[in-house]
Amino acid sequence: MATTNDLKNGMTLRLDGGELWNVVEFQHVKPGKGGAFVRTKLKNVTSGKVVDKTFNAGVKVEVANVDRREMQYLYADGDSYIFMDTETYDQVYVPREVVGDNANFLLESAIVTVAVNEGTPLYIELPAAVEMAIAQTDPGLQGDRSTGGTKPATLETGAVIQVPLFVATGDRVKVDTRTGEYLGRVN
Repeated sequence: MATTNDLKNGMTLRLDGGELWNVVEFQHVKPGKGGAFVRTKLKNVTSGKVVDKTFNAGVKVEVANVDRREMQYLYADGDSYIFMDTETYDQVYVPREVVGDNANFLLESAIVTVAVNEGTPLYIELPAAVEMAIAQTDPGLQGDRSTGGTKPATLETGAVIQVPLFVATGDRVKVDTRTGEYLGRVN
């Protein structure tokens, strides 16, 4: 247990009947009249929903123990993705629902952060950007410029992103894992 005065960004709280919420933002407010309070922005760990919640200052909140570990992605097996803890070499099975859209940018041997609460994987965090090969894209046409339009390209994982017209099949590109945007070519 902690008080609302102890809140920090990234802290995970257990509220409303056991649901886990990450603190995205918090602000202590001391109005001229009345008691102080803490205004927070919380993100639900499982659904990703973001809500604003206000607590009175000094109120006790339950802090959840979330273990964040570096793990290496090994392979997909049915409805699970298998990760290996880089310190203990234990294998962890993460359900497909937990990995979600991150699977579009998950390459074998990639190092990711897996958050676990009481033995249950909550979510995975990919690096901000990854390098991937273009598996298939239509060829560019005469007159294509580096500042022109875009075209769809399929990455080696099967995800489709928009790339500039000059990018060809086999090129390695850098992709933002949060938005799926093309960031540039890699030599």
